Amino acid sequence: MSNNLSQIEIDRVIEMAWEDRTPFEAIHFQFGLNEQAVIQLMRNNSKPSSFKMWRKRVQGRATKHALLRSVGVNRFKCSLQKTISLNKISKR
Repeated sequence: MSNNLSQIEIDRVIEMAWEDRTPFEAIHFQFGLNEQAVIQLMRNNSKPSSFKMWRKRVQGRATKHALLRSVGVNRFKCSLQKTISLNKISKR
């Protein structure tokens, strides 16, 4: 599945996979890769030790699966994260 992705897209999928608050469903929506395809992509594009660390980190993590998230979590970024507008970082 990842054969159709450019190196930039693969890098972005890896970045999203490492982010705690980005669910696999968001990766599927944006890149068309299901959880198993993301696992395979991570295995093929990471050092073995990095892949093992990532798998241990995401296994069972509720924030990586939209259906397991708390009811109040309905966005992909933290509510405390600053927004960017007109190339200036707003205070809130």
